[in-house]
Amino acid sequence: MLFERQLPIPQEVKERYPISYEQSEIVASRATELKHIFDGTSDKFLLVIGPCSADNEDSVIDYISRLRTVQDKVADKIFIVPRIYTNKPRTTGDGYKGMLHQPNPSEKPDMYRGIVTIRELHMRALRETGFSCADEMLYPENYQYLSDVLGYVAVGARSVENQQHRLVSSGLDIPVGMKNPTSGDISVMMNSITAAQHRHTFIYRNWEVHSDGNPYAHAILRGYVNRHGQSMPNYHYEDLVHLAQTYAESGLANPAVVVDTNHANSGKKYLEQIRIAKEVLHSCRHDADVKRLVRGFMIESYIEDGAQKIGECVWGKSITDPCLGWEKTERLIYDIADLL
Repeated sequence: MLFERQLPIPQEVKERYPISYEQSEIVASRATELKHIFDGTSDKFLLVIGPCSADNEDSVIDYISRLRTVQDKVADKIFIVPRIYTNKPRTTGDGYKGMLHQPNPSEKPDMYRGIVTIRELHMRALRETGFSCADEMLYPENYQYLSDVLGYVAVGARSVENQQHRLVSSGLDIPVGMKNPTSGDISVMMNSITAAQHRHTFIYRNWEVHSDGNPYAHAILRGYVNRHGQSMPNYHYEDLVHLAQTYAESGLANPAVVVDTNHANSGKKYLEQIRIAKEVLHSCRHDADVKRLVRGFMIESYIEDGAQKIGECVWGKSITDPCLGWEKTERLIYDIADLL
């Protein structure tokens, strides 16, 4: 490894790029409301929704601004947390790794510029739309660069078995979703939730730290890949019943699942997300235990349908996984509200 330069610690970055007191109050208020969804105090339905990857600041803000208008219309039933995913896990390690690595997808990696860029993007979303957003915790040591602006954190299918992800999740004061691994083994996800809900002592950024446990750690079902490499869903009624039973036997706090409507659940056929969301809501109407368990959806959507290659420059079109376009997204959100 070639040691390029030493990066500033999170406290230094936060001091250079601070949020206002009013913005910190918005983050805290939204975190409380989101916790109430997971502990059952609120009956609102969560939508963690947005682009597969946050690849362009202006188009992401354009998209989130559109969500703001929709949120105001469905506020009595739905709580929206926009996805601003700035880190992208790559199955082989190759390809675009997200805005943290490459603030400009067409230029070479620049990690310090990436840290500043992703912080400024989250701050801009908060400032211009009033949304604290979601990001994936791909690198646990980087969480502190965004800890004062995030509203929700997801731990991905390739990270959920990693001990550092579990321990850091136990010290966060916002809800953390644990995805099932790509193998589909539900016990791995449940073990991760258990670890995140418990207290721990561990090393974090060269400090000995103690965590209190995160009672809002919960499941995300995203489908899996079988031994033949085929995508298999786990959002069907039987899957949800099984997870409800598994939770009941676990003794974990706040049993909850967010269903990821894309990835292996859809086989990355992004248009299937509409049907999947409606099927899950039908299962909720059929079974009270399932309804109590399912607290929301994770949906990949952007301004334009589908995906494009890096360099094609279609405004608001994903450069990673294909996403649902805005018109279909808006209609789906209103349909979800009507079905709740």
